[in-house]
Amino acid sequence: MTLTLEQLRADVADVLGEDPEEIPLDENLVDYGLDSVRLMSLAAAWRRDHGIEVAFADLAEKPALESWAPLLGVTG
Repeated sequence: MTLTLEQLRADVADVLGEDPEEIPLDENLVDYGLDSVRLMSLAAAWRRDHGIEVAFADLAEKPALESWAPLLGVTG
């Protein structure tokens, strides 16, 4: 199952306790409360559910949905 931008946004919103519509594509997710523990849980879920291998450091370097999409092979 391919990870979509909609699912990516929903996954991030879920761990942050926000509505997906409240998560902008270009915002630094740390400003929304994303911390290393939540980031590791997201990476583990994407590995488990979508078979996506991504380095924690790559996600942490630029914590924004628009930066993560190419790393995660996100479509539409």
